[in-house]
Amino acid sequence: MSPNENVLIRLEDRFAGCILGGAIGDALGSSTEGRTPPEIVERFGGRVEDFAPPFGPKPDGKHKGDGNITDDTLMTLALCRAYLAKGGQLEAHDMATYLLPEIVDKPTWVPEFNRQMLLLDRLFYPERYLYLRLRLASANPREAGIGNMVNCGAAMYAAPVGLMNACDPALAYHRAIGLFSAHQHSYGLEAAGVMAACVAEALRSSATVDRIVDVALQYAKDGTRQAIEAVIEAAHTAPADDESACQRHLRAAVEPFDTVKGGVQEFTRGGGYPSQVHSIEELPLALAYLVLSKGDYRSAVLGAINYGRDSDSIASMVGAIIGARVGRNALPKGWVEQIGVRNQIDFEQVARDLYDLFQRDYQAAHNAAQRRHEALSSMMGVTEEES
Repeated sequence: MSPNENVLIRLEDRFAGCILGGAIGDALGSSTEGRTPPEIVERFGGRVEDFAPPFGPKPDGKHKGDGNITDDTLMTLALCRAYLAKGGQLEAHDMATYLLPEIVDKPTWVPEFNRQMLLLDRLFYPERYLYLRLRLASANPREAGIGNMVNCGAAMYAAPVGLMNACDPALAYHRAIGLFSAHQHSYGLEAAGVMAACVAEALRSSATVDRIVDVALQYAKDGTRQAIEAVIEAAHTAPADDESACQRHLRAAVEPFDTVKGGVQEFTRGGGYPSQVHSIEELPLALAYLVLSKGDYRSAVLGAINYGRDSDSIASMVGAIIGARVGRNALPKGWVEQIGVRNQIDFEQVARDLYDLFQRDYQAAHNAAQRRHEALSSMMGVTEEES
């Protein structure tokens, strides 16, 4: 089913498509994360096209693979719970009040470890920065992200901001920038805002691949915008019949903007520092696979996971965007049925709860807008008939 076949996809179905689409992409990519395309082919005997076993043993005991979600989805679910705990829109101060307890105080199910544990103990250092700054340092939440290593850590769980600001990419972008200023800064913060805007646009019944890319370019600033432009151009000119050449073509386009230069294992880090000319790799690549796939979910996420590098984040981002556009019922049925079972998480209930909250929040915002309109109309001399 396609959103362009005159079939009305209910917004509730789009919410589920976004949450499930992101989780499935993340779980597919957990087997290939941090690897090169040749390594992936050698390990799995060819292209990965389904949930796959772990790439190899991990010294920290994590079981990455077999359809297990990673921190991308765990943080997305934590943010959903923060929205539900507050009962409405979130801003920077709410990261300390509502999100931090989900990370630091409440044990959560972590499929990679097959047990309940504090999410804090699973997170990478830039995400642990939330705990350092918001609780230990008692930093101003609006400035707490300053000084963090710049990475995709905020963008990877920004999809719920797009959902809570459905069909309003401008509002989604600005609310994400305000919210994630407690976590990230510079081009890491910028990517989170753009990701939220893309999801908000994808929820429109009229959303197209080109329009989602246009929204990304409309709101992206500095190096993030330039990286998206370069990678989208590369997607349009990539060899269609040679995936390996396509992967190299995309990497060559994004590498000038990425602070991680070179290969996956042997690389030079230019620094995770603030910059006006750099970009994270994951969001531009997610948009590239959106374009290459022409909006087809399976094609996009499989392309992303076989690209390697931060494959789970790339696949999760493009999966969430396409899932929001096509809805739950257009996602591959087998993956939808397996993702909850493999992870022992009811993703669809999370989506339903967030959708119910969105309805209440939207109605309250609509009522407030009506009251403002009435107040302004009376002062501007607008008659009831004219309004």
